[in-house]
Amino acid sequence: MVDELPSLPGLHLSRGVRNPAVAEVRDRLERLGLLGVCPDGDDPAYFSQQVDSAVRAFQQDRGIVIDGIVGPATFRQLEEARWNLGDRVVSFSPGHMTAGDDVASLQQRLNTLGFDSGRVDGVFGPDTDRALREFQRNVGLSEDGTCGPAVWRALDRLSRTVKGGAAATLRSEHHHAMARTGVADKVVVIDPGHGGPDYGDVGNRLAEAIVADDLCRRIEGRLAAIGTQVLVTRPRSHELEELIDETARAQFANDTRADLVVSLHTDAEPTGRARGIATYYFGNAHDESMMGHRFAELVQHEIVRRTDLPDCRTHGKTWDLLRLTRMPAVRIEFGYISNSADAQRLADSDFRDVVAEAVSVAVVRFFAPDDGGDSGVTT
Repeated sequence: MVDELPSLPGLHLSRGVRNPAVAEVRDRLERLGLLGVCPDGDDPAYFSQQVDSAVRAFQQDRGIVIDGIVGPATFRQLEEARWNLGDRVVSFSPGHMTAGDDVASLQQRLNTLGFDSGRVDGVFGPDTDRALREFQRNVGLSEDGTCGPAVWRALDRLSRTVKGGAAATLRSEHHHAMARTGVADKVVVIDPGHGGPDYGDVGNRLAEAIVADDLCRRIEGRLAAIGTQVLVTRPRSHELEELIDETARAQFANDTRADLVVSLHTDAEPTGRARGIATYYFGNAHDESMMGHRFAELVQHEIVRRTDLPDCRTHGKTWDLLRLTRMPAVRIEFGYISNSADAQRLADSDFRDVVAEAVSVAVVRFFAPDDGGDSGVTT
C-alpha cells in the first residue's frame, strides 16, 4: 500500500465553509503558486471563491474529479505536490510505498536516461527501486536503492547532457507487441465498482453496485468462453460484508500479474441531466499510460458504435485503481443512473448484453495479433 500521508479524518471542505483545515489547504496552494498569499486581515480559515478556483485548477492538473471540494483524495494529492526532488531521502519500503512529486521527478529522470522505472505515477514501487539500483550501479554509486544527495548530484549532472528520449514509449510499444498473441493466454481482472455496504447511488430503482455485478457476470462469461482467465476483485454485492478499497483492488491485480484491468461503474449527479458513456485511463498533465489510453479508446469506440449512449469520450485520471496498477487499466462509466434515459437503458437486460459484448470485443481487439477489421466474441 502507499504510505499514509498526513490527512484529516472525514475531511470535506468546500466554498463558504470556515474550518482551521482551510488554512493548511491555502498554504499548500500558495506554495504551488496557485493562490496568492492571504492578505492581512482576511480569515485564512475561510474557503473563499479564490480558494475554490485554485482547488479546481489543482484538480484539473492532477487528473482528479474537478469539484472544488477538498476531501481526503485531494488533500493527499496536495500533500504529495509539496515535495520536490532533493527535499527528502526516499527509498522503496514494501507495504508502505512513499509517494510524492519528488518520486515522480525521479521516475521521469530515470526513464529519460533509459532506466525503466515504469509509469511516472509518483509512487516509489519495485519498478522504481530496480531502475534506481541499476542507475547507481552504472554511475559507480553504492547500489542501495536510496535516493539521497549522491543520486541527486548524479542525476543533475547527467540531466544537463541527456534530454528527451523515447525509451519509455518504445518499451511500452514493445511490451504490447509481445502481448498481442490473442486472449487465450491472458489474465484479465474485472473490477465491479462499489459492493458490500456501498451500493453507490440509487436512482430510478437501480443501484450502481448491482448494475456493475450484472455487467461483470456477462463480460466474465464471454471472455471465459474464449479461453481468457478472468479474475474478479470482489464477490457479488450480497456476498461482500466489507468494502474493498481501490488500493486493495489494485494490489490484487498486481499480485495476480494480470495483463489488463477493467473496472465497471455507472455514474450519478444531482441534476439528473448528465448522461452518456465515458472511459478513463491513468493520465494527468505530466504522464499517461499509453496502453491504458489505447485500450480506453477501443472500449469507447465499441460501446458507442453499438448503443445510443452519448459519447463522453476518454479521459486521463489518477484514481488509485488506475494509478497503482502495473498493467493497462481502464474505468468505464456506463451512463448515469440519475438520468431517466440512461437508467431505462441500463435496466434493460438486452442492452446490458450489448454493452458486455462491446467490452469483450474491445479486449479481443486489444490483444489481437492483427487489428485489421472487427473481432467477434462468441457467447
